[in-house]
Amino acid sequence: MPRTTSGRYGASPAAGNVMLLGIVIVAAAVALSRGLTSVSFAAAAGALAAVTLFGLVFVRTDFGIYLVIFSMLLSPEFGGGGGDKLAEGRTGITLRSEDFILLVIGLSWLAKTAVNKELGLVAKTPLNRPIIAYIAVNALATMLGFVMGNVGVSGFFYVLKYVEYFFIYYMVVNNVRDRDHAWRLIVAAFVTAAIVSVIGLAQVPSGQRVSAPFEGQEGEPNTFGGYLLFMMAMAAMLALETRRLRVRVMGIGLLALMSVPFLFTLSRASYLGVVPAALAIWRLTTKRRFMTGLLLLVVVCAPIAAYTAPSAITNRILYTFEPEKGQATVRLGKVGFDPSTSARLISVRAAFEGWLRRPILGFGVTGFGFMDSQFARVLVETGALGLLAFSWLVWAAIRAGRATAAVVSDPEDRAIATGFVAGTIGLLFHSLGSNTFIIVRVMEPFWLFTGIIVMLASFARPPAAAARPVR
Repeated sequence: MPRTTSGRYGASPAAGNVMLLGIVIVAAAVALSRGLTSVSFAAAAGALAAVTLFGLVFVRTDFGIYLVIFSMLLSPEFGGGGGDKLAEGRTGITLRSEDFILLVIGLSWLAKTAVNKELGLVAKTPLNRPIIAYIAVNALATMLGFVMGNVGVSGFFYVLKYVEYFFIYYMVVNNVRDRDHAWRLIVAAFVTAAIVSVIGLAQVPSGQRVSAPFEGQEGEPNTFGGYLLFMMAMAAMLALETRRLRVRVMGIGLLALMSVPFLFTLSRASYLGVVPAALAIWRLTTKRRFMTGLLLLVVVCAPIAAYTAPSAITNRILYTFEPEKGQATVRLGKVGFDPSTSARLISVRAAFEGWLRRPILGFGVTGFGFMDSQFARVLVETGALGLLAFSWLVWAAIRAGRATAAVVSDPEDRAIATGFVAGTIGLLFHSLGSNTFIIVRVMEPFWLFTGIIVMLASFARPPAAAARPVR
């Protein structure tokens, strides 16, 4: 009989996996047949889907990863009714299908590591310590806020959501086997971006602000803008750095496809992130002379573009400086801001005043109320320790991108790493007017690509330097 990886005799892993999958499917069929007599068909079908997914992921983890990638932007949400308003101003707890998918994948991965002792639960990566610090500070601040009466049960759900983002990261670093595997995930992510961009294009004629699909009745254009900003940075860098004409054409085409719905999100926070992202691309690209000429051309043509741009876009930008009578207005010298911008600035000031009352650990996640500014929210909810942990985490991600760009030899690999850095810088500016680093549809792709760039660096090093599992 063949030896297992642990050196003991037994069935081959492939045969064992197939046998387990067969058992799981039979058990699921029996459960469905019995369940149909006592529960609704939808509940029974959902249970069957969960059990089947569990078995498929146990046998082939890739299946779950691809499913998560496509569900990040293409999954519907399910709003829980009748709850208290959460920090985002919504009623009930909002769940998405990928929440259930990730839960099933997590359980399957735990089962797989229990069966195969060679697999580790997590891998050693440069981001482990900042991730642990960030989770610990958020959990501690929220527990303290709960004790003090500032935080309800919803705060713990938010902390669990943050943990879910890091699960995506570790799912990638534990399962990506080689460079080709990493690039299949990158392609899947870009295909998802192309699909949602086409859906966004279809919304433009309606005259409404463009948002991602399945965002509910009101939509979240600001979220879609942040996602597209991040993906556009990597597509732009790929078009610049690649030496293959086909890849360059695809990168330019994808960038052009995403740019139209990006503009019609009318998201001013997303527009704000374009300039620093473009400057970061200029700084990091090897085609700096070309990029310098391109930026100069953009500056020269800016007045013409402003004159010829659709009125919805120019009006949205100009509206920033149009205060309304009877509304709270913040002024900077003689310049007054619109109600939305003023409300953000007022909430930032209130957050700073709140932080002064609890400077170390803040009020806990969701403990101070809603505000559309990531840094202000982190400061008032988790205090100075939380802001330090958050800054360490983002800096570690940027440093990982720079480190990958320094060790890889393939131009496309370097493009993804430097595009990731530029996109992250853009998101930092986007977060001045949005809770960017806790938004589901921005953070899930962000941590997917964080895991990918970390693994691209490990593939460029000797095997001994690659990420190793922790037992």
